[in-house]
Formats: sequence, structure tokens, C-alpha cells
Amino acid sequence: MTRNLTLAIDEDLLDKVRVLAAMKRTSVNEMVRGFLQRAVEEEREADEAREALLRLIDESEGRGGEGWRPPTREETYSGEPRFDREY
Repeated sequence: MTRNLTLAIDEDLLDKVRVLAAMKRTSVNEMVRGFLQRAVEEEREADEAREALLRLIDESEGRGGEGWRPPTREETYSGEPRFDREY
């Protein structure tokens, strides 16, 4: 079901939008609807990605388990090859 919406917009901007809509062979109404649909879809996708990352964090066994520790400063700057560096 569609509902009508009253929108207050600067007259100069509305004139420019009408020209743009005509150039795209659509209506201002359709442009606003499309913009709002894209905004909602982008937010939904961001929420899904955020949830997936949080799930991954919760389910991850990362850092190699119990024996893991960050490298010491000496180990980091020793010049020895490490798995996370490209030479």
C-alpha cells in the first residue's frame, strides 16, 4: 500500500530535480522513492554485515588457542621472516 507524503523542499532545488527527473525520463516521486529504498537497503546490508562479523568474532577460535601470545618487541623487530610479512 502506498501512502502520500508531504515534503518541504527549496523551490530552486525542486526545479533542478524536476529537470533531472525529466532527463532520466522518470518523476521526482520515483526518484525520491528510489533514494529511500536504496538508503534502507544499504542500512539493511550494513546491519547484516555487522551481525556476520560479530558472529564470526563469537565463533572464532582465533589466535591459535591457549598458548598464543603476541610477539615481543625483540621478536617483532628481529628481522626474522614472519608469516604475516612479505619479503
